[in-house]
Amino acid sequence: MGIRRKRLDTRIDDQAVSRTVNGHLKTKERKRRQARLTDLIKKGAWPYTTLIRNFLSVELGTPASKLTQEDVSGYLSRS
Repeated sequence: MGIRRKRLDTRIDDQAVSRTVNGHLKTKERKRRQARLTDLIKKGAWPYTTLIRNFLSVELGTPASKLTQEDVSGYLSRS
């Protein structure tokens, strides 16, 4: 094999390691973010900021414009 193939193989191996390492870091960050935003939801009142509405939208699978206080109460009772 030539040098180009060796570089390709090296890059593929490095990318696999990066995905593994970064994946663990992202999992931890998602947990921290969920805890932080859930705490903000409990402290805050309707209507929430865009950041919180987007978070709830992803968590509940509902468009942010369709969120209601009942949806938020249901989310808080589950978590």
